Amino acid sequence: MELKDKVVVVTGGASGIGAAMARRFAREGARAVVVADRHAGQAAELAAAIGAEAAGVDVTVEAELLRLIDDTEARHGAIDLFCSNAGITARGGPELPDSDWQRVMAVNLMAHVHAARALLPRMLARGGGYLLQTASAAGLLSQFDAPYAVSKHAAVAFAEWLSISYGGRGIGVSCLCPGGVDTPLLDAETPERRALMAEGIVSADAVAQAVVDGLREERFLILPQDFIREQMQRKAADPERWLRGMRRWQGALEG
Repeated sequence: MELKDKVVVVTGGASGIGAAMARRFAREGARAVVVADRHAGQAAELAAAIGAEAAGVDVTVEAELLRLIDDTEARHGAIDLFCSNAGITARGGPELPDSDWQRVMAVNLMAHVHAARALLPRMLARGGGYLLQTASAAGLLSQFDAPYAVSKHAAVAFAEWLSISYGGRGIGVSCLCPGGVDTPLLDAETPERRALMAEGIVSADAVAQAVVDGLREERFLILPQDFIREQMQRKAADPERWLRGMRRWQGALEG
């Protein structure tokens, strides 16, 4: 998929990976880029700087996602590429209250489901469209906080299901799974976590480049760092050994 002359929506688009993608899509010549974010002011600032549009959207509210899609298509025509990119975390594991788990799942998984629910009938009716779902290396390798890892695993599974179910019917699906990225989400990490991830941290702009390359090749898994694929291969080849290694890594993380 080439971005030139396309209509693109990016949720979580006001900062981090989303902002980098929006900037890059604009430079690639997209006909319209919509920067959607719950931080409407931030989204508007970025949109003004890159010649895009902004929309204040809470992706946990299905009606707001539907309004975003309807408004975009009313102004610009069919959405060619929808990037479900918003993501959050909650620090901890099963001891966290249900409200924390539900909040993370609402953003990291159900927002993807609701966007697909609205877009798939339209894309199928016109014979094509593309869904980019931002997950994480944690969705492949179970790293860091439990709600984050579990929700991102689910996001990967949903993207796989979409590709299996609709990939033969004109719908492109890619799943972006970066490791450590220099974004506000990483800024919230402890110094110990940042130190352990330092070797693999890449810039948000590098991730945006990987996305453009992956979309051009219509690759399902977009992995900005080589170590992710290597770890996936180790996990598949010898799960027990891989788990032992991950326990050692987790021990170092916890100090």
